Amino acid sequence: MKVIRIGEVPKEVAGTASFIGGQVTRQTLIGPQGSRFFSMAVVNFSPGARNNFHVHTSDQILIVTAGEGIVATEVEEQVVGMGDVIHIPVGERHWHGATGNSAFSHITLTAPG
Repeated sequence: MKVIRIGEVPKEVAGTASFIGGQVTRQTLIGPQGSRFFSMAVVNFSPGARNNFHVHTSDQILIVTAGEGIVATEVEEQVVGMGDVIHIPVGERHWHGATGNSAFSHITLTAPG
């Protein structure tokens, strides 16, 4: 067993190629060295920051921990807030990020790869 204290995990600036509109940091909670089955991180968006359209090779679960954000597919956009849980099926083209007026944080859970 391992206890991970989010407040003790350093924030790293996320790569600029994947994000637009502002600063994004990432706190890796469970990486490939920690689990064969899960990847988990906290992603923090400044107001207006978001990632580009992308897909994953597994389902993705987002758990909103702070602020107000947008989760979008090619056909819809949903405004989400603290406590919301979003399920994005494998292969669905989507993006997520902060609204223009609020910072936004979520925990992301995927399978490695």
